[in-house]
Amino acid sequence: MMENKIKKKINTNDIFGVSCNFDVFAFEDRNEHVPEIDDTYCFDPETTVAILAGFSNNRRVLIQGYHGTGKSTHIEQVAARLNWPCVRVNLDSHISRIDLLGKDVIVLKDGKQITEFQDGILPWAYSNPVALVFDEYDAGRPDVMFVIQRILETDGKLTLLDQSRVLKPNKYFRLFATANTVGLGDTSGLYHGTQQINQGQMDRWNIVTILNYLTNNEEEKIILSKIKKLNNKNGKDIIKSMVATADLTRSGFINGDISTVMSPRTVLTWAENYLMLNDVEYAFKLSFLNRCDELERPIIEEYFQRSFGIDISDAKVANVKES
Repeated sequence: MMENKIKKKINTNDIFGVSCNFDVFAFEDRNEHVPEIDDTYCFDPETTVAILAGFSNNRRVLIQGYHGTGKSTHIEQVAARLNWPCVRVNLDSHISRIDLLGKDVIVLKDGKQITEFQDGILPWAYSNPVALVFDEYDAGRPDVMFVIQRILETDGKLTLLDQSRVLKPNKYFRLFATANTVGLGDTSGLYHGTQQINQGQMDRWNIVTILNYLTNNEEEKIILSKIKKLNNKNGKDIIKSMVATADLTRSGFINGDISTVMSPRTVLTWAENYLMLNDVEYAFKLSFLNRCDELERPIIEEYFQRSFGIDISDAKVANVKES
């Protein structure tokens, strides 16, 4: 079991750029489960306050939004600055009750094979000072969701029937989840495979917040802070056009015109590939266009043309000059 000590409260304005009406504390030490700090990360104020409330006041927090908005990363980066261990579980259709709760395994002891129960991720996290994050929460199987429902109440206990064990939550156990929908299923037609969530379970989430895409200016600043070789006049113009292209794909995705969207991570990859290949069109194809539906590529090529002012087939190599 992990041990950790809480230190004195932190100044959220200095660290996150937000003011809170409650005290926020951080752990004294870091361990292997604490995420790495990304110094260039840009915090969304509303989402940050919601996450900090989850950490400080033991609130169950669900973050909803389109994919690529950085929902899980937002939780990780808050945890990183609080030195709070954080573990993510992708709640896809292959995750079962056994994966969460544990199972009998054969182990070797004193030269003999014996059957021994091995805890799953849920009992382990529940017993430790850990923030457990369920990604793709609305894609979980019904039987799995009812297992999770047991721990949604902050003073609830986790019963392991096979072990006749009842676990009390660690004082610093925290629970978060991210989802593309708000438990109503795929009403938009954009997220096949998502499920309707039992409204009794949704009611147990103390805080539900929405995280949207960054503004173009914020995204440009983040890309430039990560790729300093493009932080010159020519590079800034290229990044501005890249972000504009991404913004058009997001609008097209929301409107149902295309089924693939450029996340901020994709834009960063595009910029990195451009820096390596010195060809903005070829880097765009390798980073995004080639994984899009063939029937949708003309629409996406038009987004490129509108942002860069050139047809994608006529795009020329652009040289990067460091200032």
